[in-house]
Amino acid sequence: MVDLLRQEIAALADVIVVKVGTRVLTGDDGLLNHDRIASLAEQIHAAMLSGNKVVVVSSGAVGAGMAHLGLDQRPGDLARLQAVAAVGQPQLVEAYDRAFASHGRRAAQVLLTADDLDDRVRYLNVRNTLLTLMEFGTVPIINENDTVAVDELLGTFGDNDRLAALVTQLLRAPLLILLSDVDGLYDGDPQKKESQIIGTVTEINESVKRLALPHNSSLGRGGMQSKLEAARIVTAAGESVILANGMDEGKLSAILAGEPVGTLFVPSGQSVSLRKRWIGYTVQPRGWLLLDAGAERAVVQQGKSLLPIGVVGIAGGFAKGDVVGLRGPGGEEIGRGLTNYDSDHIERIKGLRSSEIETALSYCPYEEIVHRDNLVVTADQTSGS
Repeated sequence: MVDLLRQEIAALADVIVVKVGTRVLTGDDGLLNHDRIASLAEQIHAAMLSGNKVVVVSSGAVGAGMAHLGLDQRPGDLARLQAVAAVGQPQLVEAYDRAFASHGRRAAQVLLTADDLDDRVRYLNVRNTLLTLMEFGTVPIINENDTVAVDELLGTFGDNDRLAALVTQLLRAPLLILLSDVDGLYDGDPQKKESQIIGTVTEINESVKRLALPHNSSLGRGGMQSKLEAARIVTAAGESVILANGMDEGKLSAILAGEPVGTLFVPSGQSVSLRKRWIGYTVQPRGWLLLDAGAERAVVQQGKSLLPIGVVGIAGGFAKGDVVGLRGPGGEEIGRGLTNYDSDHIERIKGLRSSEIETALSYCPYEEIVHRDNLVVTADQTSGS
C-alpha cells in the first residue's frame, strides 16, 4: 500500500540523509552486522540508480571498537571512549566501503565536530566537500569525530541524531530518514500492546514531546527525545523526517517507495535559506538576550527586528556579529540572530528607544540590535506566544 503524501515526499527528495543507529548496525554480541550493512548498501545503491543522492550519518564506531577490543560494556571515561572509537571507526568505514564496492561504488569517510559546523567558513567548506563527493557518485559516511570531540561522547553537544539534522540543514536535503531500533513514535508506552505507532506528526508540540520515553542502550546514546529534537530542527526549516525501524529488511526501500512505514514528520515551516539555517539551527549562541512581552510579539508574530527597547536582560559575553539567542519573558528560546552590538554596548542601550542610542554611546551605527534579515524565529509561531 502506498501513501500518496509519502510518495510525493520521496519523489521530490533529490538529496536524502540517512541516519543509521548503532543498534541497527550491530548484533546482540556488539559485533558489526555485515549482512545488515550489505542490505543497507544495496538499498542505497538502488536509490542512487533512481537519481537520488544519498548521505549516510552513521553511528557505530564505539560499538565496533568495543567488539574489536573484546569489551562488553561501554567505557565510562573519556580517554577510553575515544580510544575505543579510534579502533572502531576504521572497522565501520571499511565495512561500508566493502558493501558499496560490490555495487561498483565507494564510501567516503567524513568526520565532523561541532566546531566544523559552528564556523561559517568551515560550514560552507563541509557543504562543498559533500556535494563534490556526491557528484563523484560516492556515498559520504559521516560520523562525529569521537576521537577528538569531547562533547558528543559525554552528551553535552548531542548525538548523531542532531548531527544528522544539521547535515540535512547543511545540504538543504528534502528528507531525513532516521533508521533506529524502534518502529516509530508510539502514542503510549511502546511496551504496552495497546500502544500504536503514530503514522504522521504535523506538529512537534508539548503533547508529542511527552511521548518520548527514556531509552537506554549499552551501545548507542540517542533516544526518542533526540530524534524528536532532530525532527523539530529539520521540519522547522521546511523538510520532512521519517523515523522507522532499520533492523527490518528492506525498510529503506519501502520508505522511498512511499509505503506507510514508521512515523512521518511533515514540515512545520517554509523552506529557509542556507544562511538562516546556519544562524537559527547550527551555530551555538555566544550569549542570550531576554526580551519583554512586546518585543517577543514583534519578533515572533510580526516578523520585526529586535530593538533596544525590548531587551530587559543579557547573559554571556559576545562580540558584534556573533549569533545570540533570544528568550521570551518565560525564559524559553524564541529565536536566534546576528547581533549588531557587543554585550557591553547592549548593556548600555537595553531598554532605550532607538533615538536614544547616540546619546548613550556617542554614536548610532544601527537602530536595531538584531535586524530581521539576520534573525530566525525558532519558537512555534502558532502557539500564540
